[in-house]
Formats: sequence, C-alpha cells, structure tokens
Amino acid sequence: MLHFSTTLLLAAACLLVSSGVCAEKVITCGPHVHRLSCDSGAISVQTALYGRADTNTCSGNKTEEEVANTQCSLQGALDTIKTRCDGKKVCELSSSIFTTDPCSDTFKYLETTYTCVPATHLITCEHSLVHMECADEQVLVIYGADFGRRDPTTCSYKKPASKIENVSCFHPTGLVAERCNGKTSCTMRASSSVFGDSCEDTYKYLEVAYTCQNPVAA
Repeated sequence: MLHFSTTLLLAAACLLVSSGVCAEKVITCGPHVHRLSCDSGAISVQTALYGRADTNTCSGNKTEEEVANTQCSLQGALDTIKTRCDGKKVCELSSSIFTTDPCSDTFKYLETTYTCVPATHLITCEHSLVHMECADEQVLVIYGADFGRRDPTTCSYKKPASKIENVSCFHPTGLVAERCNGKTSCTMRASSSVFGDSCEDTYKYLEVAYTCQNPVAA
C-alpha cells in the first residue's frame, strides 16, 4: 500500500460540495505549514479535522500504535480555522495554533476543505478609512475581517523595518460584521482604537472580504 511522507503537504484536490461549488481539500502531516489560498474571491472553510480518522493518511514511517486511533478529533477545530481563514485570499497556519492535544500517543494531521466564494477583498492601512458600498438596494455581507499583519510588504511604504517585521500578528474580528452586515454602505477606521492593539509596535492593516446580496425579507 502506498504511504505518503509525514513531512509534506499531501494534497489539494478539487471536490464537489452540495451546492455544486468546487472545493479544495488540503491535508498536512504533523506540525508543518497548512496553506489555503484563492486566486479570486475569498476563503470559506467548510470542514476541518485535527487528529486522525483513518490508518493510511500521513502514516509513512509510523508505528501501528501511532496510527491505530482513528477516532481522534479535536473539538472546535473547525471554528478555529474559520476564525483564522474565512474571508482571506491566503491563509497559512500550522497545528501549533491548537493548545489541546486530542490524543497524545497518535500521529495527527490537519485536514481542511474550503471553497473560494465570490467576494470583494479590501486591505486598508492603519489610520485610514475603509468604505464599503452596495448598489441596487443590496446590502453588505461580511465574510471575514482581520486587523494585524501577515507579511512584510503590505502597507509598508516608508515604515521602519521594526514596524513591519512581525508577520504573525493575527487579530480576526467580528466587529466589521457587527457594524456593517445588512447595511447598504459602511465606513470604518482601521485603527487600534477601534479593533484593539493585537501587537504593539507593529504597523497593522485591516483586511476585509465582503459581498453584496439582496436583503432577506423579514
């Protein structure tokens, strides 16, 4: 039987979800980088598993005992991944984000399926205003928002290296959705005074993904 390397990203395959939309599945063995990305639109995580559901996946060079437990699944993994990744064009993380080990004697993997939903993706540098507006009486639906920094180039013009070197500054926020969902237009300031200071001494930016939809009848 074919066994895959336990140190590499295993797969990114197109699946069909119930809506007929093409979904991607990514499986990462052990504590390595788990990467989700959309060429267009924004990430919408559908399922997530951190643990083990079969004896074959990520089983290369592992003992029978390390892959025997196929009922290993961390509760809440889906919510954690959705909070980190929904609404982004690219999302990179690893199993180190989980503070609980669902089965310490089992070699685990992270498996995610996601779709790329049509959405407008905006990045607004700290202290600037983001404005979102819908036409034809449609209303805003926010897919995701994050105030922080994930790379050294975005919003980096004339900023000292010390202000942009922290690329692990994550602060997913539901505040944009709370203030803007259901409105025809919405303006917010990308500021620590609004979203809180997730990492001091780092120049941050607000990343938002949204779409315009017909309002739901009451």
